Amino acid sequence: MDKLSLTALARQQLKLAAASSSGRSSQTVFGGHTKHLRQTVVALLAGHELGEHDSPGEATLQVLSGQLQLVAGNDVWKGSAGDMIIIPPARHSVSAIEDVAFLLTVAK
Repeated sequence: MDKLSLTALARQQLKLAAASSSGRSSQTVFGGHTKHLRQTVVALLAGHELGEHDSPGEATLQVLSGQLQLVAGNDVWKGSAGDMIIIPPARHSVSAIEDVAFLLTVAK
C-alpha cells in the first residue's frame, strides 16, 4: 500500500505554479492516461484558469486549499477547502478566485 500527503502535494504544486509563467502546475498521483481512474493534484494561482474544455469522463474535484469557480454554460459553482464538486458532463472551465489546489479525479 502506498500513502501520500495531499496537503504536502498541494503546497508543492502551489510553489511550482508560482514559479511557472502559466500560473499553474499539476502532478498525477494515481493512474494515468492508460488507466480507467486518474487522480491529479492541480494548482492554480489567483486569476489563472483552465480554459473551457470537455470532460474526459466522470469527474470530481475536491478543493484542498484556496477557492475556485467552475463554470459550465450558465451554471456556476464556487468551492473552497473541503468542498467536492461533481463536474458536469459538459464543456466547463475552472478559475482560481485565490491561489487554489485541488484533487481532480477522472474515471473513463
